[in-house]
Amino acid sequence: MTALNGWLAANSSGNAGAVIERGFKVIRNQNWLIVLSGFFEPVFYLLSMGLGLGALIGTVPGPGGAPISYAAFIAPALLATSAMNGAIYDSTWNVFFKLRFANLYQGMLATPLGPLDVAAGEIFMALFRGFLYALGFTAVIAVMGLATSWWALAMIPVALLIALGFAAFGMAITSYFTTFQQMDWINIAMLPMFMFSSTLFPISVFPEAVQWFIMALPLWHGVELMRQLSVGHFETSTWLHLGYFVVMSVAGVGFTTRRLRSLFLR
Repeated sequence: MTALNGWLAANSSGNAGAVIERGFKVIRNQNWLIVLSGFFEPVFYLLSMGLGLGALIGTVPGPGGAPISYAAFIAPALLATSAMNGAIYDSTWNVFFKLRFANLYQGMLATPLGPLDVAAGEIFMALFRGFLYALGFTAVIAVMGLATSWWALAMIPVALLIALGFAAFGMAITSYFTTFQQMDWINIAMLPMFMFSSTLFPISVFPEAVQWFIMALPLWHGVELMRQLSVGHFETSTWLHLGYFVVMSVAGVGFTTRRLRSLFLR
């Protein structure tokens, strides 16, 4: 406990609220339309794939093997993807501009703010974006009758946990990038992860070696967890999925704090 208190004292002034306040002012004055536009992407996917293609597919095996409609199969996966996208874009491209062009973090860390304050503030803003997407998309799923259990309400806080894990690591990884070409690697990694993480079809269609690789990816755990919540079916793997993101979030926040400290407080 003493070591933890010492680490917190060395990395935080307890004023992450100042970073958060600035973030909300930027959204209000400049970025609100960009933030709003991210909500519609999963909705369009759901309408085109879930209802359009779903009319041809019919039912598919859901959690526990019970048959569910194709729309109900992909809706929770799209919610997990939406949480990931909102967090990643907010914690990578926005952070990249502030870090490499606006020199914002240098200015922040020249004040009493510590690297943990900056990391917590920026990650909170990514979580806020993920929360808006999760809240709106969960409402869409409910209206369309694609959530068959009250446990589906738990998808909102779980979406925040998913967003936290991706935001923390996204910010840390972005701190190593120096060019726009390097930032393209983020999209190169995210698109295959979206396509193959049981988002639109089960991973059982792949060879076993590929399945094991996919099951190591964070989005697969988020998709499976959301899918189980949507129908209220739980098993041992539910806790594994939750634990994955808890560990990812804690490690990511620590990684980001250490990285900011090494960059600006040498």
